[in-house]
Amino acid sequence: MPEPNSRNTAKGREFQRRAAQVLGLHFSVNFQVDYPIPIGNPAKEHKFDIVSEDRRYIGESKNYSWTEGGNVPSAKMGFINEAVFYLQHLPSDRRRFIVMRKDIRQTNNESLAAYYFRTYKHLLNGVSIVEIDIATGAVRELGA
Repeated sequence: MPEPNSRNTAKGREFQRRAAQVLGLHFSVNFQVDYPIPIGNPAKEHKFDIVSEDRRYIGESKNYSWTEGGNVPSAKMGFINEAVFYLQHLPSDRRRFIVMRKDIRQTNNESLAAYYFRTYKHLLNGVSIVEIDIATGAVRELGA
């Protein structure tokens, strides 16, 4: 039986906090969560998931996994594309990224982050994909 959405939100928030800690060590900066930054013209604030105190590193976090049957979570790919769209409205001198939890597809050993990067890299335009292994704290950057 699927988990109630309230639990998914809590898991997403926990991943966001963990990602801020892990990436803080990786990039040697302190991160804040849910930090509003104005984007667009006319400017409107968007709360980015993970933002360094100096505003040089700005990211969105996605705690996604393959479906139970090992298929692509298609709707979630659209949400990642939306996050990339918001990040592209930031100045290109900022380090813009999507951070994803490492989740491996058993049939071919490909991570969801690697799949997304392979399939959608033509849309990234300066936004990188960062994969975090929650168990080990290992960080893998794709398209940095």
